[in-house]
Amino acid sequence: MAIRPIIRFPNPTLGMSAKTVSRFDEDLRSLVDDLTETMRAAPGIGITAPHIGVLQRVTVIELDRQAGPQCFVNPQIVWQSEATARHSEGSISMPGISEEVERPDSVRVRYQTVSGETLEEEASGLMAVCLQHEIDQLDGIFWIRRLSRLKRERAVKRFEKLA
Repeated sequence: MAIRPIIRFPNPTLGMSAKTVSRFDEDLRSLVDDLTETMRAAPGIGITAPHIGVLQRVTVIELDRQAGPQCFVNPQIVWQSEATARHSEGSISMPGISEEVERPDSVRVRYQTVSGETLEEEASGLMAVCLQHEIDQLDGIFWIRRLSRLKRERAVKRFEKLA
């Protein structure tokens, strides 16, 4: 396990779509371990492989340290509620910046485990927000693209001042 460098906004890698994982081997397990350690060190509650420059559809989310991390390989949203909710979001690639984003309140996600088993999970609340946020990142949609132009420009200016 290793803590890897996190790519910072506005690196173009953050706008690229990640490739589907087809090999469920020791390299994948090692990547998941590195993602978990990197996320915890950031600190954050979610991370994708693109955050560390690896364009593979892998994300790790850990809302509760005692419950441990959950890994989602090749995740895709297969259903989302019509009801929406607003939640504060940010990114480990843009530390210190957060804004409210409106998203569907509940989702159902189909994904694979590190061993390749296909599962579906329904989520609401913070887990639904995290899944949508990280799947967006895997699709090359950095979270600030979900903001209005004005809020996005303000967030970028605040981040530039922090840097």
